[in-house]
Amino acid sequence: MSDKMLLKWMKQGHLSIPKLLLQYYTDLGLTEVELMTLLHIQSFIDEGDYFPTPELLSERMTLSKEECSNTMGLLIKKGFLSLDKHWDNGILYENYSLEPLWLKLMEELNQEDQKQQEKSNAQIEGDLFKTFEQEFSRPLSPIEMETLSMWLDHDKHEPKLILQALKESVISGKLNFRYIDRILFEWKRNGVKTLEQVKIHSEKYRKFQNGQKPDSKRVRSESYPSFNWLES
Repeated sequence: MSDKMLLKWMKQGHLSIPKLLLQYYTDLGLTEVELMTLLHIQSFIDEGDYFPTPELLSERMTLSKEECSNTMGLLIKKGFLSLDKHWDNGILYENYSLEPLWLKLMEELNQEDQKQQEKSNAQIEGDLFKTFEQEFSRPLSPIEMETLSMWLDHDKHEPKLILQALKESVISGKLNFRYIDRILFEWKRNGVKTLEQVKIHSEKYRKFQNGQKPDSKRVRSESYPSFNWLES
């Protein structure tokens, strides 16, 4: 390739599109023809032509002028393309915008993230139920399953805190839902939301029981001492 041809090629510029659009355009409900039409419209906009006609699109595509016109109309109807109007010195101008497409793409990504989060939460909750059954060495009763669901959905306890409360009950030799519920209630009442806060709260509680003043400089133990939470 000669230097002149390379320079001419570079001057044509580049069309930058998100890779995510290529990944999700079928999920958005776009066909290949519709996607290519949008890309050509974006190309014209990048060149400074905000109102490319079906004739101009047809010159770059394998579609006829009528097919380009129909496709553009369908894209507007489906909410991927907007035709905006504005006045300037008494003159009405029209221009196309792909903003609706980008908004739909962001919405699709948000929904995908939400689905992944829901899937992850379902896995975590499934593991939580399984762990409880393993510790109790039996299937949970309907009431126990409902209680566990209430801790998650109604009380909004984090699964990791529920597991820690389960661990507390095992260490204390009081493996029952009433005792675990009391632990969770105490933690929630005292604003305990993380495992680190559990450590701090447990240390303060132990020192209070032993009649000692909290010593902030003392290195915290990695284990969780067992308490009689029912008597707290």
